[in-house]
Parts: sequence; C-alpha cells; structure tokens
Amino acid sequence: MHYLDQFFFQLYPYIALAVFLIGSWVRFDRDAYTWRTGSSQLLSDRWLFWGSNLFHIGVIAILLGHFVGLLTPEWAYKPFISSGTKQLLAMAVGGFFGALCLVGLSMLIIRRLTQPRVRVNTAGRDWLVLWLLLAQLLLGLFSIVVSADHLDGAVMVQLGHWAQHIVTFRWGAADFVADVHWVYKAHIALGMTLFLIFPFTRLVHIWSVPLGYLRRPWQVVRRRGATLRYAGK
Repeated sequence: MHYLDQFFFQLYPYIALAVFLIGSWVRFDRDAYTWRTGSSQLLSDRWLFWGSNLFHIGVIAILLGHFVGLLTPEWAYKPFISSGTKQLLAMAVGGFFGALCLVGLSMLIIRRLTQPRVRVNTAGRDWLVLWLLLAQLLLGLFSIVVSADHLDGAVMVQLGHWAQHIVTFRWGAADFVADVHWVYKAHIALGMTLFLIFPFTRLVHIWSVPLGYLRRPWQVVRRRGATLRYAGK
C-alpha cells in the first residue's frame, strides 16, 4: 500500500499535470480546429439549456472552491476562521454547487441517452468524460457525508498540505493522505485522471475561458420553412 500511495499521490499528479499541459499545447498547435466543445444544439435542444448552464455554473464554482480551499495555507486563514468552520463552509458550498452540477450533468447524460440523433453523434471519448465526471461528482458528494463524521477540520488540513506540497514540488506529499478515508483517495486519483485525459477530449475548451459561455447570446435555430420577418422601409 505504501508504494501505491507514493505512486498515486506523489508521482501520478506530476505525470497527469505534465500530460495536461504539454498535451493541450500540442493539440492546439497541431489540431486547433478541434479546440471546441462540438455543440449538439442543432441535433436536439431538449434539456440542453438547463443542463449545460447548471453543469457549468456548478463545475466552475467547484473548481474555484477546490483551488482556494486546498491551496490557501493554514497560517493565512487561521487568524480569521478555524479549520472546523472552514470545513463546514466547504461542505455547505461544495454540497450546493455539487448538487447543482450533478443535476445539470444528469440532464446532459439523459439527453444523450434518449435522443437518437445526439446519441449517434456522441463519440466514445465523450461518453468516457461524462461517466468519469459523474463518478467524480458522486465521490465528491459522498466525501461530504464522510466529512460529517469529523468536523474538526483536521483531514481538510491534511488534504491542503498534500495539494500545497504537490504544487511546490516537495517530496512527502503522499504522507499526508496515506491514512485518510478511501473516498478522498479515490477523489484525488480520479481528479488526476481527468487531467491526464484532458488534452484528448472536448474538455480542452476550458482553456477558452468557460465563463464566457454563461453570458454568450444563445444561438437562434429556425425550423425549416419558418417565416422570416423583415422590417419594412
């Protein structure tokens, strides 16, 4: 188990992040035309608006929460908030946006399963991403339930130390998560796997600043034979 911990929580993050960065750059340089989500609105717009927006709002908030929560050193927030209170805040905010994201993702998956035209045009790697995201969301929500058994914030501090050791290229990161509940380990390993496959999927559109997706004008799709109105002079 010690060797598995060292691999998955000390070495694997660097492998995944290296593939994430180098792979994204190579794909943009060699195949920039695929640098998009591949909208399926023209095939069917059922549930797309609500599913996409709920998913994107949820996932953006979750990513920002993980970034701030894990990478903020303990000394920086201790004068203002205790570790236990920080954990309760993370559980509440993460639970809300996680549920929001789960509803949106479920709608998108059901849409692809039930709409024949959309299903036929869904590639295998698209299904892989959808199911991995679903698994990651469920693990994250389950970790909130597990966290309710220890509200002192100690485990959250350990996870923060792990993340901070990784981003600062320090050895010993795996030691901080060696004895945590399996759900945290699975959540971390699957998260790194999503980074690993990122350059080979439609997830690359995240580099195009997905916040713009929430405020872009919605595409107007007219039915065949629809009457066009022109303003008279």
